Amino acid sequence: MVGMLMVLLCLLSGAMLGVRGEDPYLFFTWNITYGTLSPLGVPQQVILINNQFPGPVINSTSNNNIVINVFNNIDEPFLITWTGVQQRKNSWQDGVLGTNCPIQPGTNFTYRFQVKDQIGSYMYYPSTGMQRAAGAFGGLHINSRLLIPVPYADPEDDYTVIIHDWYTKSHSTLRKFLDSGRSIGRPEGVLINGKVAKGDGKDEPLFTMKPGKTYKYRICNTGLQTSLNFRIQGHPLKLVEMEGSHVQQNLYESLDVHVGQCYGVLVTADQEPKDYYMVASTRFTKKVLTSKGIVRYTNGKGPASSEIPEAPVGWAWSLNQFRSFRWNLTASAARPNPQGSFHYGAINITRTIKLVSSVNRSGGKLRYAFNGVSHVDPPTPLKLAEYYGIADKVFKYDVIPDDPPAKIGEIVSQPNVLNVTFRTFVEIILENPEKTIQTYHLAGHSFFAVAVEPGTWTPEKRKNYNLLDAVSRNTVPVFPKSWAAILLTFDNAGMWNLRSEIWERTYLGQQLYISVLSPERSLRDEYNIADNALLCGVVKGLPKPPSYVI
Repeated sequence: MVGMLMVLLCLLSGAMLGVRGEDPYLFFTWNITYGTLSPLGVPQQVILINNQFPGPVINSTSNNNIVINVFNNIDEPFLITWTGVQQRKNSWQDGVLGTNCPIQPGTNFTYRFQVKDQIGSYMYYPSTGMQRAAGAFGGLHINSRLLIPVPYADPEDDYTVIIHDWYTKSHSTLRKFLDSGRSIGRPEGVLINGKVAKGDGKDEPLFTMKPGKTYKYRICNTGLQTSLNFRIQGHPLKLVEMEGSHVQQNLYESLDVHVGQCYGVLVTADQEPKDYYMVASTRFTKKVLTSKGIVRYTNGKGPASSEIPEAPVGWAWSLNQFRSFRWNLTASAARPNPQGSFHYGAINITRTIKLVSSVNRSGGKLRYAFNGVSHVDPPTPLKLAEYYGIADKVFKYDVIPDDPPAKIGEIVSQPNVLNVTFRTFVEIILENPEKTIQTYHLAGHSFFAVAVEPGTWTPEKRKNYNLLDAVSRNTVPVFPKSWAAILLTFDNAGMWNLRSEIWERTYLGQQLYISVLSPERSLRDEYNIADNALLCGVVKGLPKPPSYVI
């Protein structure tokens, strides 16, 4: 009876839960289509998931098995990546062109992955072409199992806030710009959950709050290139988690949410009962673009004040906010990197990889690079080539040095794959000599963001690392003419994407892959290729290699 009731409840919520002896399964069917909407008042083509924009929220619990059957009904190859979900032993499901053949138009593919103990707020979005500019993005929650208490009382409700910059040009037009050597330029606006409040008294609320109750807001920036400052009129934001880690619970008037980042905050409805604006505005742009959404008290009487709280100015403010983020060492939760856990600062670094970003606009061709190499996705996904034992026909390992020369010459376009020894503790330095802020994401792992500082990195800078309570996360901002240092154990075998979250830069080559091979072809360390895996390029039609065994 209980099992049937669970199935019925999940069917009503758009998912189906399989009742099995193992960890629970959540089943979804997603139909990817084009639609016409006018988010900024101009009719334009968007990408919908089950006719929704943004897409549906995946609400899961740690250790759930997620099964999503994606039907591609648009006219381009399509993939979705689950940003921040570590895909333990399972890079086959990461949903990027280095690991997966794209889903061709008119066909479908079923993702199957398990969300492990990464309690927190995440997002998904398309990883092919410039489709991220058109939609098919949304929130992904991983809630705590009852066995692992979170360090705050259960909120009255749990809300997802998708904020992002927005272009009125189609994703295919933006792609043509980049292919022709042009930049996509500046966005035309900012959206909150796909909308902009007009402030004419006719706006429906995005969210409602009961007086005296506390709510969790999960704020994710799914945009293309713009950092956004988020705030709610008259309501401080108590930061409780980011990207899978509980943090020290500081109060903020506003938060800078850089591209690709998610924050979980608590907001208490303790003000005069009426409407309030939640606000997202662009940072580090010449012209500030602002979007609003209504938060309404259930017994509210009165419109939101037209006086919008001001956003901070300059990137030094944002850097200082980053420095205020600290890992909550007393929270009961699964710890990342078993050999690191609380004591990551005491582990010997076995390798330092320095990645310097660069841009080349010569010859009318715009390209971005790490250490002078601009990544190009070959027709055969890197992971497939490696698994089938024909990597040498598709790419070369380690085409960039760990310590690049002081002056990087011409940019070369080719696949960029680093070979990293399994279970080693590595330091990665991300250096930004440019005038714009950058944000980077590493798939398959969480890392400790131990420093972000102005200037250039030298080994002496290690004296200033936070080796005690840096937050374990999967993104890090790098400010103009600055650097960031991250530390991590590469304990997840697979092929993993390190990329800029500024999608123009990613599309034009500022990404690479890190191959983490277990010395044994063992199921203990990595899963076999999925039975339903799509095959393309030089592996299409080849017999599958022998399966991994324990």
